[in-house]
Amino acid sequence: MTDRSDPPPARPGRRALAWPGVPLLVALALWAYAMRHTDVSRLDDYGLVSTLPPTFWAGLAVLTTGFWFTVRDARRPGAWSAAYVLGLLVMERATQAVLYPTPLYAWAWKHEAVIDHLLTAGGLQTADQVGDMAVYDQWPGFFAAQAALQRLLGVDSAAMFMAWWPLVSSLMLLLPLLLIYRTFTEDRRLIWSAVWLFYVGNWVGQDYFSPQSVAYALHVGVLAVVLRRFGRSAVRRGRPRQAVWTVVITVMIVAIVISHQLTPGMLAVCLLALCLSRRYRDWVPLVTTVVIFLAWCLTAALPFLSAAMPDMIRSIGDVGANVETGYGATPTGTGAIATSWAARLLSGSVLLLAAVGVLRQRVLRHRARPLLLVAAAPLPMFAASSYGSEMIFRVLLFMLPGAAFFAAAAILPKVRTLAADADAAAQAAGNRQATGLAKVRRWGLGTWVPLAALLGGTLAFVPAYSGKDRINYFPPQEVALVRQLFDQAPDGSLVVAANRNYPDAYASYWSVDHYWFLDDARSHVDRIVSRPAATLASDMAGVERPARAYFLLTQGQLANSEMNGQLTRAQLDRIQRSVAASPRFELVAENGAGWLYVLKQSGGAER
Repeated sequence: MTDRSDPPPARPGRRALAWPGVPLLVALALWAYAMRHTDVSRLDDYGLVSTLPPTFWAGLAVLTTGFWFTVRDARRPGAWSAAYVLGLLVMERATQAVLYPTPLYAWAWKHEAVIDHLLTAGGLQTADQVGDMAVYDQWPGFFAAQAALQRLLGVDSAAMFMAWWPLVSSLMLLLPLLLIYRTFTEDRRLIWSAVWLFYVGNWVGQDYFSPQSVAYALHVGVLAVVLRRFGRSAVRRGRPRQAVWTVVITVMIVAIVISHQLTPGMLAVCLLALCLSRRYRDWVPLVTTVVIFLAWCLTAALPFLSAAMPDMIRSIGDVGANVETGYGATPTGTGAIATSWAARLLSGSVLLLAAVGVLRQRVLRHRARPLLLVAAAPLPMFAASSYGSEMIFRVLLFMLPGAAFFAAAAILPKVRTLAADADAAAQAAGNRQATGLAKVRRWGLGTWVPLAALLGGTLAFVPAYSGKDRINYFPPQEVALVRQLFDQAPDGSLVVAANRNYPDAYASYWSVDHYWFLDDARSHVDRIVSRPAATLASDMAGVERPARAYFLLTQGQLANSEMNGQLTRAQLDRIQRSVAASPRFELVAENGAGWLYVLKQSGGAER
């Protein structure tokens, strides 16, 4: 199927072709100026939003406006639209890497620790050796690849490059997205607008240094190959070529299955949905995915699945609980609530636009029905599991490629199929040029209303994506404090902290134990708040020489607890003061980002 806008008029001159470069360069210059004048040392509950100067927002507005007037003009080469999308990725995904001197996200630091363990241990280990962290050894694909990359680059730690991973993983999605959208249309406006809306709507934050970031890119890649090479028309062109593409997707499916738990299931339901369409009733991709997935689950992943199966079975069908827990802890404070609503409204707007696009563009509703099926396929996963309170976010993420396509169709003029409407389109274009209506329509509501929607979504991405940076950012002082702890902790030591939201929280997890008391029963947390030093000393007393028991409290823990409605800052400050005043504890180190204490192994009264 081929969709196009009205045939373009005569070829414009070089100056007209080059003008889109002006707003692009202006936007990037404003962004660069903003990066030099942003101070991230005092993040508040609005995250990065409150620290960015007006020039950043102006640059993003100029970039979006320039993109819209470039992409809607069929005379402009597609390379300009691509340049604007790359500019968007730089301004959205590279901003944090440029501003923050250390990588974001406690989970990214956790994955760095898994790679370090893999390099240190020289192989995979069981739950008897590394406890709950053995789950990563049962899905080692991403970590093994990163360990090899780390050795190839000759760096000491993945922390040397993982701050740039959001940009890298977003770029990995660009080619498969283009292939998917070009399967259903040749209208460059629709293709690049869909790519733009995909990146704007992808605020979920799974593009950080993680197995799911690579698995998701491979998932979209498999869908691109299946949609382009496994339809009825592709099959008729020859079986030998089909066998080659089967090998290609098999390699990608294996990489997905050995790297991540959820993505193979999402891929299977998407491929099953495609099989419901006559155009893609080829069962080879689906059967290949299911067989490889089951083979892995029944062999390497069996220890984890055996332990987790009872909870997984209990959650099946409990849609209300799976969706409710998807929001995680309750945000508290004006900033946390505002950024949370910005994220929800952004996703809701993209889905609403997608529904409008389905209703408005009848030709796409028929021709791009397979993509509509792929967008709807993840919805039943709500009934399968809460996936650690994240299923709602993952469903939104896997719906996004299809949803962005139909959302873009909602903000563009009605598309036409070349075969059916070429003559009518040419005649209509001639009439418009003759009567002057083209200029009127170019600057009417059909231009400004979609532009306003595009601007609103692009600007809303920033608070949705970066609004929790007070939680996710760890300043160099915090990193130094934690590393000082693990540099001196003997094997068998215990680290006690409020929660796991600090850098290197899983460092040396194969030789050092961890206890995060906010994960404990509420009754025990209340005892800690009531009698902090005495209760913590009792919890830590079982550690024997030469191991030591440490108490660590950092700014990252304070921010996470306060913004997610756990303990207030006043309560955590009281715990810190109680430990500092107790003769049972000795201060090891402190700086502007936190405190480190060790439990004395003899004498002293409790307070």
